[in-house]
Amino acid sequence: MNGEHLHQDALEIAAQLPFAQHTQPFGPDYEVFKILGKIFMLTAEVNGVKMVNVKCDPYKGQEYQELYCFIKPAYHMNKKHWISIVENDLLTSDLLTDLIQDSYTLVVKKLPLKDQKRLKAQ
Repeated sequence: MNGEHLHQDALEIAAQLPFAQHTQPFGPDYEVFKILGKIFMLTAEVNGVKMVNVKCDPYKGQEYQELYCFIKPAYHMNKKHWISIVENDLLTSDLLTDLIQDSYTLVVKKLPLKDQKRLKAQ
């Protein structure tokens, strides 16, 4: 998946998640998706390389980095809890979807219970 498709697909996937908010708090070069004010995905381009940062379970993140050359410790984020997905021909849309959905789920699970219940009720 090239860089343009990586960003385009990531934005489409994130936008379809319930109550996802698309923002640009860091300026027009960064597309950020949040759920109730908490970031679950960020797109960026660094030194000409397009990437997507997502939250990830630390154990899964380590495993992904060992399995896939296009998954790295997150650029400019907590490297224990976040990973960067960079453009690569081996990256599939299904894997990207899974990683973004997992990130969203992790963030929702960390929200206060009253907010989790509110999300489920709507």
